[in-house]
Formats: sequence, C-alpha cells, structure tokens
Amino acid sequence: MEYHLKTPLSIEDIESLRIGDVVYISGKVFTARDEAHKRILETPLENMPFDLEGAAIYHCGPLMQEKESGIWEPVAAGPTTSARMSVMTPPLLERHNVRMLIGKGGMDHVADSMKGKCVYLVYTGGCAALAVNSITEVCDVHWLDLGMPEAVWVLEMDEFGPLVVGIDTERQDIFRNIREKVNENLEKALR
Repeated sequence: MEYHLKTPLSIEDIESLRIGDVVYISGKVFTARDEAHKRILETPLENMPFDLEGAAIYHCGPLMQEKESGIWEPVAAGPTTSARMSVMTPPLLERHNVRMLIGKGGMDHVADSMKGKCVYLVYTGGCAALAVNSITEVCDVHWLDLGMPEAVWVLEMDEFGPLVVGIDTERQDIFRNIREKVNENLEKALR
C-alpha cells in the first residue's frame, strides 16, 4: 500500500502501516543524530526548545549553506545509519510521543518499544541530493553548538519519499524477517 501523511502525526495516522508499505511524508520533520538524541534525553521536558508531540524524526546530518540573509539552504540531506540510535530509542519513545523515525538500515531491539506508538521508515542511502528536493524550507535549527550534522534541524518537507516501513506498530520488523529467512536458507544450504 502507499500512504501520503502529514505531520504532526497521530497514532491513527500510523497504526495501519505495515512493513513493506510505501510512505511519503509532508510537514515539519526534525533531524536528529547521536548527539541530538543524547541531548534530547538529557533535557528536562520543560526546557525542550521544540515539541516532539506527533513528530517525525529523520536520522540525518544535513549539509546546509547559510546565505547572506541568514537563511539556511539545504545542500544534502541523506539518511544516516539508524542502528546507532537503537539504544536511545526506547527511552526517547518513553518520554516523547514521537510517531515516526526515518533512517537508513535496520534498528536493533526497538520493535517492542515502538508497539502501538511509533513506526520506523527506511530511506535509501546515497540519495542525499534527492532528499533535498523534498525540503521546501529550513524552518529552524536547535543546538547548533553540537555542529551542523548533529544539530536538530526543523525541515518543512513536501512528499518526502519514497520511504518503506521497516518496523510497524505491531512490532513487525522487515530487517529481522529478512535475517531470519537468510539464516534459514543458509542452514538448508549447509546441510
């Protein structure tokens, strides 16, 4: 199935998504990599400079160019390896009602924490220049002291995708399923 969704997302927006479905997302999307995740977890809720209610977080360290007018222009915005954020995802989802994570590759041991509340979508690696075409505006940047790729960028997106559902709200994990099938076939081949 193919879905076109807009942020902020409700649980109803994502609960019917299943692994393998294709999604295009519009609206505000937050970028966050390792250091941003750490800071989000360390920051008391009352001191958070942005609201993650119904948010989509893109595991991305964009390359931005600041224009003379002080406006940021995206140059590249490809996904980063999401597995690096796996350990921080369960506590993130306990504290914030993030509804969608977007990144590259699989995420380990997060499906249980996503049950009934969040989905993980996969964007093709190597498409950093293509992703920029979906960014209609750089709305804001937070924690630029972490460095450009680690800062939290608030991007207005229009039909960002295609994104493939890798983990759904029912704990189905397309990467785990593939690994299990490969291991099963390998055992058969070795016999």
